[in-house]
Amino acid sequence: MERLRDFIEWRFFGVCTLLAERLGVSIFSVRLFFIYSTFLTFGSPVFVYLAIAFITRLRRFLRWRRALLFREG
Repeated sequence: MERLRDFIEWRFFGVCTLLAERLGVSIFSVRLFFIYSTFLTFGSPVFVYLAIAFITRLRRFLRWRRALLFREG
């Protein structure tokens, strides 16, 4: 159960963690902001969240790919 919780937190809350670290605020505050703003604006921050998640996953993939190419060459 602990591994499942860690996996879910790493996958789904990575965006909130990234934003909190960049802005210098607590992760809890960023998560609450997304929750409240989603209810108040009828779901539009979900699109922002998904876009940020996509961009961060793409950046991780490109970093991994670049590291892999440097190891081979």
